[in-house]
Amino acid sequence: MSMEREEKLTAGWNIVRYDGERLSELPVEDRVAAEYPLTLRVGGEEFATIVCTPADLEELVTGFLASEGVIRRAEDLESLQIDESKGIAYVRLKDNLAPRQADYARRFIGSCCGKSRQFYFKNDALTAKTVLSRMTVTPEDCLRLLEQLQEGSAVFRETGGVHNAALGSAGGSLVSRTDIGRHNALDKLFGWCLRRRVPLGDKLIAFSGRLSSEVVLKTAKIGVGLILSKSAPTDLGLELADDLGITVIGFVRGGTFNIYTHPERVAENTAGGSMQE
Repeated sequence: MSMEREEKLTAGWNIVRYDGERLSELPVEDRVAAEYPLTLRVGGEEFATIVCTPADLEELVTGFLASEGVIRRAEDLESLQIDESKGIAYVRLKDNLAPRQADYARRFIGSCCGKSRQFYFKNDALTAKTVLSRMTVTPEDCLRLLEQLQEGSAVFRETGGVHNAALGSAGGSLVSRTDIGRHNALDKLFGWCLRRRVPLGDKLIAFSGRLSSEVVLKTAKIGVGLILSKSAPTDLGLELADDLGITVIGFVRGGTFNIYTHPERVAENTAGGSMQE
């Protein structure tokens, strides 16, 4: 990461530090994570404001709109221009596509395959899909990928105030993204995949945050079959993961972890990486 980019993602703040024995006599500079509001205007209308880390903004907007069901692919965007000085993303959609605000605030309960699948919003039911990936990984792959995620974020080491998400395979990480919002980090990965048409049948996500129902839904929308994190899952997150065909691995710490759903994707002595059906 370049020094210019890193400076953009963090800010200096004078603090008084306690070192375990005494308070510092003079203020010392600490680095804190930058927080940036980005307002999306779609077709000239204000659609949403995302509070985020000011990096990879085109990917963030693309992934967010896809996650919300406004677009299905990057080609649905006629244009995307970001004015960073004003904090505005100007979006125009092709083929007269237009987001309906009512669809993004309506509670909806659906079902699939005989199971009760509960979604908070109608657009979740339209965009979250069952994942059919047959990829496999070893326990060693999982430990290595989480270690790479933690070691790879200079902003986290400097500030401790951001979330990280990485897209990878059994062979290692392909790309990682950082943001103050855990959902934003996932949307940036989603946007990266859409803009590059990346096949996802053999991919997984390494993640720094809690594995909640919203995170599981994001994973399903991206189309990845396995997510692992150093943090804990929630019960609704696990119910959705079980229903949506996603392997959830939590508490990846100190050489151990817990597999909560679809453990068939983790096997010892396997080369990994089988492609999607």
